[in-house]
Amino acid sequence: MPVAANTESPLPYADTKRVGHADFYFAVNATFRFIIERFGYAKLVDYWRDLGGGYYKPVGDRWRSRGLTGVAEYWRAFFAAEPGADIGVVDSEDEVRLEVKTCPAIRHLREHGREIVPVFCQQCYFVNEAIAEPAGMMVRVCGGNGTCTQRFMKKTAGVPPQNLEDIATAS
Repeated sequence: MPVAANTESPLPYADTKRVGHADFYFAVNATFRFIIERFGYAKLVDYWRDLGGGYYKPVGDRWRSRGLTGVAEYWRAFFAAEPGADIGVVDSEDEVRLEVKTCPAIRHLREHGREIVPVFCQQCYFVNEAIAEPAGMMVRVCGGNGTCTQRFMKKTAGVPPQNLEDIATAS
């Protein structure tokens, strides 16, 4: 039986822990590596899109109902629960911008000597775009490998498509 999402929190999940555990990043990185090696990059992109459209559907529903305010609320709550994050959330009428000064995942993987999947940072575009699309929004990511900017905007913003070359290779 599925567990109902938490509709009171900006993090609309059934899991209500206050802080995540950074070792989860090991599993994320290993999963990406497994999918690439076993099935190829295209299947990894499919996996990311499925995560965004499936697991994160409650997030997208909230973004659709709350607009960019919901996006800002979500990211503030999300990164408050991520150990080691140094993130600024800047919201305006036209967009929400995440200014990632220290990516908690990249930081943790580096601190523990893990080899990071080179396309690791592309997940932020593919997962978030899949969350945002049903809410009438789009995402653009620039940077990566520990620091980046992610912009969440209405689809009507007239911004060019994401160029994956704008997302740095992780190492």
